[in-house]
This record gives sequence, C-alpha cells and structure tokens, in this order.
Amino acid sequence: MHEDKILVLDFGSQYTQLIARRVREGRVYSEIFPFNTPVSKIKKFSPKGIILSGGPSSIYDRKAPKLDKRILGLGVPVLGICYGMQYLAHFYGGKVAKAQKREYGRAELHVDDDRDLLSNISKKSSVWMSHGDMIDKLPGGFRIIAHTENSPVAAMASEDNKLYALQFHPEVVHTDGGKKILKNFVYRICGCRPTWTMKSFIETAKQEIREKAGDRRVICGISGGVDSAVTAALVHEAVGDALTCIFVDNGLLRYGEAEKVEATLRKNFHMDIRCVDASGIFLRKLKGVTDPEKKRKIIGNEFIKVFEKEAAKIKNVGFLAQGTLYPDVIESVSFKGPSAIIKSHHNVGGLLEKMKLSLIEPLRELFKDEVRLLGKALGMSDEIINRHPFPGPGLAIRCIGEVTKERIAVIREADTILLEEIKMAGVYGKIWQAFAVLLPVKSVGVMGDERTYDNVVAVRAVTSTDGMTADWAKIPYDLLGKISNRIINEVKGVNRVVYDISSKPPGTIEWE
Repeated sequence: MHEDKILVLDFGSQYTQLIARRVREGRVYSEIFPFNTPVSKIKKFSPKGIILSGGPSSIYDRKAPKLDKRILGLGVPVLGICYGMQYLAHFYGGKVAKAQKREYGRAELHVDDDRDLLSNISKKSSVWMSHGDMIDKLPGGFRIIAHTENSPVAAMASEDNKLYALQFHPEVVHTDGGKKILKNFVYRICGCRPTWTMKSFIETAKQEIREKAGDRRVICGISGGVDSAVTAALVHEAVGDALTCIFVDNGLLRYGEAEKVEATLRKNFHMDIRCVDASGIFLRKLKGVTDPEKKRKIIGNEFIKVFEKEAAKIKNVGFLAQGTLYPDVIESVSFKGPSAIIKSHHNVGGLLEKMKLSLIEPLRELFKDEVRLLGKALGMSDEIINRHPFPGPGLAIRCIGEVTKERIAVIREADTILLEEIKMAGVYGKIWQAFAVLLPVKSVGVMGDERTYDNVVAVRAVTSTDGMTADWAKIPYDLLGKISNRIINEVKGVNRVVYDISSKPPGTIEWE
C-alpha cells in the first residue's frame, strides 16, 4: 500500500508513538509493531528500516524483552533508541552496566563523528536522556559517534552492518536536532523518499473502501466529533450514496451541536443523514445514576439500541464505518499488553454480531493531528476540523453526580459561555480541549446582598498534541475572570467558578 515504510518495534517506551509520528512528519509512512511480532509479519510489511524503541526494562531483567535474532538479519538498517541501543550492544557482545549516575532529563551531547546519522547536527547540543543502564564496553565492529559527560557511548554505529544506536531520545521535543537525526536515518541511511501525503492516503483509502464495500451499503454513526465527521466524508468520497449516516441526539450534546453537524454534512457533502432525537430515553435511563462507569455503559448500550433500530430500516447494509484512530489500535496490541481500561468507550461489538456487519475503519492508520489534515484535504471547514474533542457520553460525564435535564442545561450553558469567550479572545486554537464541569457540591455565596447556596462549576482547559499527555492551559487571568463573571451572572444556580490546574498524568483530561 505504501511505497517506503519504516517499522518501529515497541519495547514499551512511553515515547514509542512519538517515534512513528516524527517519521510520518517527514512524509514517510511508519507503523508500530510489538517487539515480539513474528518475523514473517515483518517481512510481509517489508520495511526499508527498523527502529527499536526505548522501554522500562533493564537488559538484565529476568523477563527483559528480546527480539527474534532473525530480525537483525533482514539486511535493513536498524536504529536502536535507549533500551533498543542497550539491546543491540548486548546482542553484539558489548557490555551494559548500571550507570553510576542515572541520567534523566537534559544532557549536553558532544558529536564525535558527524557523518550519516549525526550529519548536520551541532557539535554540542542538548538532548533528552532517560536511562539507568549504560554501555560499558563497545560491541565489536561499532564506533562511538557521540558522548555526554555521564555516557561515554551516547551514540554508536556499525556502518558495515547498517546498525546505529542512540542512548538519548531523538523523538522528543527536548532533543535539539532530534527530528534531523531521525530524518538522517530515514532518508540518508534507509533511502526512503517523502511520498506519504494526505493526497496519496485519500486515493489509497478510497480504493480500499470501494473494494471492501462492493455493492453493499455502509452505515456510519455521527457524534459531532472530528473523527466521525472525517470518517463519513472519506467513506462518502469512496461510495457516494451507498453511505447512510445516523446521528443520535442523546440530549447530552453541546449547544447547537446536532444542527451544526447535520448542516455541514448535508449541505456541503450532500450526505444521506438520519437524525434521531432520543434525548428522553437517555435521560430516563440515567435517572439516579451517579457512578461514571455505569453512566458510560448505559449511554453506550442505549446508543447501540437506538442506532440498531434506525439501521434496521435501511436495506442491504453490510458495513459499519467507524472512526477508530491509530493510538486505539496500538494500545490494543502494544508490548504492555492490552492497556488497562481507564474508562470504557462505545463498544460496537454487540451491534456488529447482531446485525452481521463488518467494520470499515479508514482512519485506523492515523494519529489525531493527521485526521485534521485529512479533513482539510477533503475540503471540510476549519470549524469542524479544529473542534475540540468531545467525549462519546457527552455532557453526562461533565455533570458529576446524577444527570438530570436541569443539571445538563446548567452545564451546557456554562460550556457555551466558556467556548464563546476563548474563541473571542483568539485562544481556542491554542487549546486542545476546554470545557466546563458541574460539581456535585454547593457553596455559600452572596448575590445582591442575599446569601446563596448554589452550584460550583469547574473550568478545565488543557494543551496537548495528541491527548496522550496534557498540561493545563495558562489562560490569561483577565480572560478567566471574564469567563467566571459571565457564568455566575448568566447561569442560574451557579455562584462559584474554579479552574482545574492538573496535568495528565496523573489526572485524565475528563473528570469522569
């Protein structure tokens, strides 16, 4: 499918996804496989180069991950990063030892050889370290190409065997010239060409969707989020009128959500959209429920029931299109095993079995920022493409405690004010996600010389590149003050606004 490809083998590093993203930013396609992927699958993937990620293990741990040695005999260039470097050193007869001084954070790199991998890298630069072991004895056939004060072997190479290794992380933004180092590996050493673009992705994806769908109809659930809207637009490009979109209004959406999405897809893309107002059903089922996981499950199950009922009215349906993204795919097959369920998402498994449908997941190779680029390439408006992510269970998980029509109205109004103000101030585009949360606490206040005992609203705004990690947004104080004043003055029943300054981790972005 893709001409030149780089394979990243995952040893469990928190930065593995970043490696693949950086390679793709250089317009070369890259995928992540677990370290123990069978050689046959790797041969079939046919990479022009392999990158071994870092990982939390020490090479001497009893259960330290090991590669099938045939992978290193495939004849393609290999770049080991951190644990990947230590693995190569150990495998080729070098010695890895516990570092006397654990290196974590910034270190000054001194380049000893600026050919190939470190070509055009400053003789002295800042790099990001994260390791407790170091190379004590160089393996045969390797040369030192860079060092730091604490790591005599910060980078090594064996050009004859096309093997390269770095003790630091070139994929993180804290490493100066990190992107350039990866490009040197991908372009100079592996000989890849920058041919992976959204245009080429669209053409290939359309062809695959057409071949898969054949003469059967495709249905797609629209939620108002970017992923489902882009999925629908891409599938529509491929199969045209054979696509029917179903928009379920669960009564837990943002202000004007249903109308906005429907108008965009119907008017601009001339799609067949069925809108179902099921708000009464969802609110009835959520009555008295306060546990966040129960809320998610009820909403997920009800969504499937409503969706199924509507889908049953459409003849000759064979496929369900869904906006699964690459991080979801990686998490389910990563070296760390299926990741712990932090919170459950819509589960369509039951729907597929019951209706005997197959999945079409055209975005499953893409990261979130790539989905936005794809939306742009498909001609979608900035308003849809650059919308902040919105959770499947909607405002229900931003309404801590019981979900009622009245409480949802309060949070919807507060949320609308927040979004209006950050858009007017020109900071909406700099924030990954901003929303209001209604807390199940009341606090004492004074309004018009009278004592009040009313609701508390928390404002949450974070900056992020992919939602995997996030930091709280440094919104100017005067803007926070304006948001707070408007919410307290305009939303009946709220007398206090607080700002959430937690990062992810340890906190998640959403409160529930």
